[in-house]
Amino acid sequence: MQIGNFDTDKKVFIIAELSANHAGSLEMALKSIKAAKKAGADAIKIQTYTADSLTLNSDKEDFIIKGGLWDKRKLYELYESAKTPYEWHSQIFETAQNEGILCFSSPFAKEDLEFLKRFDPMAYKIASFEANDENFVRLIAKEKKPTIVST
Repeated sequence: MQIGNFDTDKKVFIIAELSANHAGSLEMALKSIKAAKKAGADAIKIQTYTADSLTLNSDKEDFIIKGGLWDKRKLYELYESAKTPYEWHSQIFETAQNEGILCFSSPFAKEDLEFLKRFDPMAYKIASFEANDENFVRLIAKEKKPTIVST
């Protein structure tokens, strides 16, 4: 598979996952991109979503986390805390380009995909939960970009 200038048939494609490892700090996110490049990663993968695209802001029992660090907190709060804000995407993609590392993302909803398209990512990743959403998978497929699907 060709991802950007990278041919995955000729070499292992190493992806550094940023996810929520930025700990709510744009500076940490940008430093992580540089560190990933220095460590030999070929790409950095982020997540593109808003808390609203994943869950409801509800106090009902089904939306409250049971156990762990987030015990008794709302799912909405977790996703709000862990997201990569839309406002950061421009700097993240620009930093990746300047560092010579490919950047792509996992969008989680149609609105996230529409937002992400403005950065012309060289690929998409479909998270395992969204892999069951046939309509969403078809939307991403229409982009005609390399796509990695989690299982």
